[in-house]
Amino acid sequence: MTNANTNSTCLEPLFHPAAHYASPDEVLSDDQLSTQEKRIILSSWASDMFAVESCPALRDIPGMGRPIRLADILAALRRLDGGDDDPPPHGGISMRLRRPWAAAPRSAARF
Repeated sequence: MTNANTNSTCLEPLFHPAAHYASPDEVLSDDQLSTQEKRIILSSWASDMFAVESCPALRDIPGMGRPIRLADILAALRRLDGGDDDPPPHGGISMRLRRPWAAAPRSAARF
C-alpha cells in the first residue's frame, strides 16, 4: 500500500521546478527534461500569477531568490521552438482606410 504523503513528495519537483532551476537557460539545458516539460515549466513561469505587482515585466517565482525578467522567459520559449533570440517584429506600417463616400467623385456625391 502506498502512502499519499510519500507520493506527493516524489512529485514535488514537477510542481516546484524553481527549486532545481535558477534561470530559463538552466531549464533549456537540462537533458533529462522533454521539450514539452521544458515548455510547461517556462510557460508556468511566464504566467501572470507570478507577475510582480508593481513591475509586470518581472516574475517572482516561489523558491527563487530573485525575480526573473519575463523577456528572458519568453526568449527561452522562442529558443525552445527553434526561433531566434530576437523579439518578434512589431506591427507593420499603419494604413488609413478610405471611407467609401470619400472615394466617390465630389460631383456625383452632390444631388
